Amino acid sequence: MSWVELTAHELHEALKKKSVSAKELVNAFYARIEAVEKGVRAYNSLTQKEALAQAERIDQAIARGEAIGPLAGIPIALKDNLCLQGVRTTCSSKILDNYRPPYDATVVSRLKEAGALFLGKTNMDEFAMGSSTENSAFEKTKNPWDLSRIPGGSSGGSAAAVAASEAVAALGSDTGGSIRQPAACCGVVGLKPTYGRVSRYGLVAFASSLDQIGPLTKDVADTATLMNIIGGYDPCDSTSADLPMPDLTRALTREVRGVRLGVPKEYFIEGMDPEVEASVQQAIETLRKLGAEVKEISLPHTEYAVAVYYILATAEASSNLARYDGVRYGYRTPEGRDLLEMYMKTRAEGFGPEVKRRIMLGTYALSAGYYDAYYKKAQQVRTLIKRDFDEAFKTVDVIVTPTAPTPAFRFGEKTADPLQMYLSDIFTISVNLAGIPAISLPGGFSKEGLPIGLQILGRAFDEEGVLRVAYTYEQETEFHKRRAPL
Repeated sequence: MSWVELTAHELHEALKKKSVSAKELVNAFYARIEAVEKGVRAYNSLTQKEALAQAERIDQAIARGEAIGPLAGIPIALKDNLCLQGVRTTCSSKILDNYRPPYDATVVSRLKEAGALFLGKTNMDEFAMGSSTENSAFEKTKNPWDLSRIPGGSSGGSAAAVAASEAVAALGSDTGGSIRQPAACCGVVGLKPTYGRVSRYGLVAFASSLDQIGPLTKDVADTATLMNIIGGYDPCDSTSADLPMPDLTRALTREVRGVRLGVPKEYFIEGMDPEVEASVQQAIETLRKLGAEVKEISLPHTEYAVAVYYILATAEASSNLARYDGVRYGYRTPEGRDLLEMYMKTRAEGFGPEVKRRIMLGTYALSAGYYDAYYKKAQQVRTLIKRDFDEAFKTVDVIVTPTAPTPAFRFGEKTADPLQMYLSDIFTISVNLAGIPAISLPGGFSKEGLPIGLQILGRAFDEEGVLRVAYTYEQETEFHKRRAPL
């Protein structure tokens, strides 16, 4: 097995033993990128010079006999909506094509301090709006398991980079499933932390009350390690929770005896792929045999989640994306004869069709005469969805569901019908509305060899409980050890 196929914790041990140097790792990953990137197209930009310079510093520290942290010298990819100082940060949009942030996102600063190496910025749906990475202004990222299929979205580039062994791990962002759904499609692990657990400072905003940054990795242990670095209070983010950050690696105990698993009847619906349902039911049975107690529960307002999400998320997007006007930074049309025409043409030329659709939906929902009927009503139903989870967690410790209703679909299959595309996130959206943590991990494969995701949801700020169950299941199965046949 080559270095690029190993996990972060395996590479950490190799670096400590001097079996490999950080510089050799960087070169191995760029060789892998050169070999497969033409097919996968996971990256928008690469930062080889900076990665090699950082690797040199790590190798010097090891040579001096200094102890290194678990992410020192580990090559990581960043979704292209996370600010990396001086490096193009585009959100896969023409309107930010020339933007180079003057500062680092908090998660980026913390990873830098931990000695992580950044390989580059990954492709995504434009401004994180999409479930397939087909909305990127630059490329269509392909699924490493089948290049004719989507990698999921909006963090499709990050998930594909990890699945294709073009990075050890990656960061993504999750507004309605944008870490978990691509993790499921690409057969990797993806965690959406509790809202407020990870700082959003330096994340280009889509929907500020829903966005959350999280890791995509090859196994659950690496997810815990990354979370230990990027999680915790940040005074630069007013929504950051001022709570102590536990050592999440201590949750990796392989013990679920007595853990109460909730199985929501609303998540096993008509139209779901039978192979997905069979895989998730098999996973539940595996956990039951390990001593978990399984209980059917109800989350009665689930049916409203997609409608609520596409009112609230688009309303917040309408507000957040008003800043892209061609005046301060980003793309500006060369043809505006006056200020108003410059605004209109800049936005018409700079934004893609899905972003325009969502801005218009959100602006309509916030407009005079419709605010109460749409936005206010959606906020009220969001409260009911959160209460469903609050009630459920009185009787169960975690909730187990599918991540997505189908394995990865083919390119173009859903682009003509936005509603069908939006329903790809039907099992992930409620988690963002409620602000709770959830993880997707490999839970099986379809007959066509496509990964199937298992989703585990927990109480707010109980990432430990979620990771404990995920790790126990992972260690009982072999799904996470399979690699995409590139």
